Amino acid sequence: MMKLTIERSLLLKALSHVQNIVERRQTIPVLSNVLIETNGDEVSLRATDNEIEIIEKLPANVETQGAVTIPAHKLYDIVKKLADGSQIQMSAMEETGQVSLVCGRAKFALASLPAANFPSMMRETMPFSFTVSATDLLDLMSKTGFAVSMEETRYNLNGIYMHEKQGAESKLTAVATDGHRLACAGVPLPAGAAGMPGIIIPRKTIGELSKLLAETENEVSVSLSANQICFTIDDVVLSSRLIDGTYPEYEKVIPTNNDKKLQADAKTLSDVIERVSVVSEKSRGIKLSLQSGLIQVFAASADEGSAEDEMDAVYDGEPMEIGFNFRYLLDILAQVKSETVQLYLQDGISPVILQDEADNNALYVLMPMRV
Repeated sequence: MMKLTIERSLLLKALSHVQNIVERRQTIPVLSNVLIETNGDEVSLRATDNEIEIIEKLPANVETQGAVTIPAHKLYDIVKKLADGSQIQMSAMEETGQVSLVCGRAKFALASLPAANFPSMMRETMPFSFTVSATDLLDLMSKTGFAVSMEETRYNLNGIYMHEKQGAESKLTAVATDGHRLACAGVPLPAGAAGMPGIIIPRKTIGELSKLLAETENEVSVSLSANQICFTIDDVVLSSRLIDGTYPEYEKVIPTNNDKKLQADAKTLSDVIERVSVVSEKSRGIKLSLQSGLIQVFAASADEGSAEDEMDAVYDGEPMEIGFNFRYLLDILAQVKSETVQLYLQDGISPVILQDEADNNALYVLMPMRV
């Protein structure tokens, strides 16, 4: 009979990580649970949906070793409502098949399922291993993750394509596209990553990984094969199957002859687009009119009205008009950390390249739309 005492804030933080993996609607009952297992003076929490698995270890006062599974979301909801700084006593009661939680005067009894029934992801041999800073890896995820396709029929676009890009300086490169926009970012290739296969990291894994990376500034250990990837982040191990598919040859859609350059204050441009787009929430369309020293932004809708605004800018081409999905454009501008965004254009109907003036390691391509 497992019996332990654990500090509430430690348990809450771990549960906030693992319960995100658990799908609320689950056809296999045990997959709705978190596996709690002791090992000496440590306790590990494990959750999986059979595609992603997360394991987190934390210290505890363990009186009796053992393992049990408890509904993950229910346990999280309970622990979240307990007093900060309190101690939680957890006991598995074999005679009732329940788990007892005691915290101060509060007592709970939760249904459990046998730990022996809890599945474990088969771990493949991982021929490639390297370490990368959490900051660099989070940058790759955030600068590209917004462009991942949401269309399930295009399953090979439902993730970030991470690969080695060779050149004067080889880079660990991440790419995402949904067919309307493309985001590409890179960091120096870590030792051990040379020769790695190109892999597609699923959308759900990207979301959970990004949350974990945001909580640390330490090095992250990455191991991968052609089918699986494993991230070790402090006391958390996140493993995931990879998308089995071929990623399109994305470099072919990056324009090479966009000879017109527009430079604008990224924050001002974003603010202007936000204001004007209020009247095009349904169509999502806005039009940019470019001329020397000036950007004019227009939006119009038969149902919602019209709007226009303008701002100063540096533009070296002949006057032209081009339309965009304003949401896609704002998503890219949100990634620009310096003051200036650069747009490279060819004409009003061809893809546009966008770059942060201070970041040569990230590049965005946006398809125009008819407005």
